[in-house]
Amino acid sequence: MNVLILGSGGREHALAWKIAQSPLCKQLYVAPGNAGTGAMAQNVALSPEDFDAVKSFCLESEINLVVVGPEAPLVAGIVDFFKADVDLQHIGIIGPDKAAAELEGSKKFAKEFMEKYQIPTAAYQSFSTGQEAEAEAFLETLQAPYVLKADGLAAGKGVLILQDLSEAKAEVRSMLGGKFGAASETLVIEEFLEGLEFSVFALTDGKSEIILPVAKDYKRVGEGDTGPNTGGMGAISPVSFVDDALWTKTIEQIIKPTIKGIGLEKFDYTGFVFFGLIEVKGEPKVIEYNVRMGDPETEVVMPRLKSDLLQHLSAAVQGRLNEEKAEIDSQYCTTVMAVSEGYPGSYEKGKAISGLENLENCIPFHAGTRLEGDKVLSNGGRVIALSAMGANKEAALAKSYAAAKTICFEGIQYRKDIGFDLK
Repeated sequence: MNVLILGSGGREHALAWKIAQSPLCKQLYVAPGNAGTGAMAQNVALSPEDFDAVKSFCLESEINLVVVGPEAPLVAGIVDFFKADVDLQHIGIIGPDKAAAELEGSKKFAKEFMEKYQIPTAAYQSFSTGQEAEAEAFLETLQAPYVLKADGLAAGKGVLILQDLSEAKAEVRSMLGGKFGAASETLVIEEFLEGLEFSVFALTDGKSEIILPVAKDYKRVGEGDTGPNTGGMGAISPVSFVDDALWTKTIEQIIKPTIKGIGLEKFDYTGFVFFGLIEVKGEPKVIEYNVRMGDPETEVVMPRLKSDLLQHLSAAVQGRLNEEKAEIDSQYCTTVMAVSEGYPGSYEKGKAISGLENLENCIPFHAGTRLEGDKVLSNGGRVIALSAMGANKEAALAKSYAAAKTICFEGIQYRKDIGFDLK
């Protein structure tokens, strides 16, 4: 098969790394890719959101399967574009249609879906511009902390958790007044859930699903989960507090009802479902859905997947995922994200990265890099995810942190406590 992966981050590198191992893979392309994907695939200089350019490349290169990495082209309707174009209908595409992508693209839509299919989540109400007074009145019925979520995509910055009621009211007016542009013209206010977060991923063909390894990521930039949110500073898999009882509840109360709901809504959904979950007093609840793999969780999930990902994806586009079974490695996988100085605020790009050739017992998944001649340069806030396998969490983390000390670029930063909060 000729396969095209759309995207340029660590998630796409991890997907490329796994798909390249499949005997079914004839030629692999990544658009636009990065310095890491270029080592195992051919990078293509095109934007995932330029649908006409994607179409031209797919036809010229006789692509059989397109794997959409990031959310933006999915929410913009790339799957609908492929299904509506007679020239593209023979090409399989991994991702949901535009209607289903609203599970990530709209917090309100996702909440209404969960409510309809009785999927456990935090209590909430939604408000639109002009309903500031109603939103403030609802805040007064809640206890601190207060959770405010911009309805649309806001580059990971649209969720605020505030302790002070007057501050929360001020933010309501700011968000509904355009703080995040169109993304916050509608606002979801929900109760705060206290507990431990974890991530679960499923691949579905709209009828059946295979469940991938559970993971936990670390979003805050600073040790002890302090400082602003990021795209993810590290991850571990498996997760110690997700025992058999919690896992069974997660499958029966959340995953299966979600996949059933996708079918009942008649969504055209062949792709990944990300379940952002929280354990509250032994019960799993949904914080959010994403309609693609998460990052940096993909960088710990893919190394633990022993079975052939491309075979699973091929079965999914053919509607026979019920014939597939995921094989999971019992070892632990951890990843530590090396980031640019200043991230998640302003940072400089173009820093030369050294030491990559000296890495041992580590899979470096490039998140924000580019090649200039034979030099690998930083090209983003999150630069490289350093993934490693081990018989236990401690063994895997020792390898990830040894790798973090081996590579170097000006201003390199990373959290030194990934995974240490769990027994």
